[in-house]
Amino acid sequence: MLRVLADSDSLSRRAGDLEIRQMTSKVQKSEAEWREHLTPEQFEVARKKGTERAFTGQYWDNHAAGVYRCVCCGNELFSSTEKFDSGSGWPSYWQPIDPSAVNVEDDHSHFMTRTEVLCAKCDAHLGHVFDDGPAPTGLRYCINSASLTFDERS
Repeated sequence: MLRVLADSDSLSRRAGDLEIRQMTSKVQKSEAEWREHLTPEQFEVARKKGTERAFTGQYWDNHAAGVYRCVCCGNELFSSTEKFDSGSGWPSYWQPIDPSAVNVEDDHSHFMTRTEVLCAKCDAHLGHVFDDGPAPTGLRYCINSASLTFDERS
């Protein structure tokens, strides 16, 4: 299935949005199935677009080597090699493990405009991406720990 992404915003393009992207099979579950699979906090953040409080998540201060996966479907999202300390209180990365691992879309909630980051495989809400990150991308993917699992690797 091909998905055309029409957002021409430069931040969206820099965040890995391709004009046309090959999508993998989507993981789809009912709300009841997601509730059964996730903790209440994971469900609120990943499926209902919630946000955990800063400096409270499991991975904001994690410095181990490994891969961060989507808590809902296991999709590989971010590597510890692209993680940095943004001072925000949330795990922050300057790029995803693969541009096709995430999708971005405009978010106009809470009386502001931001760019939301979603898992490309199951549409889980991960967090937001901002244009105040480090080189080489200048991006800061600010991601909720509740949307992630971590596979430690040496």
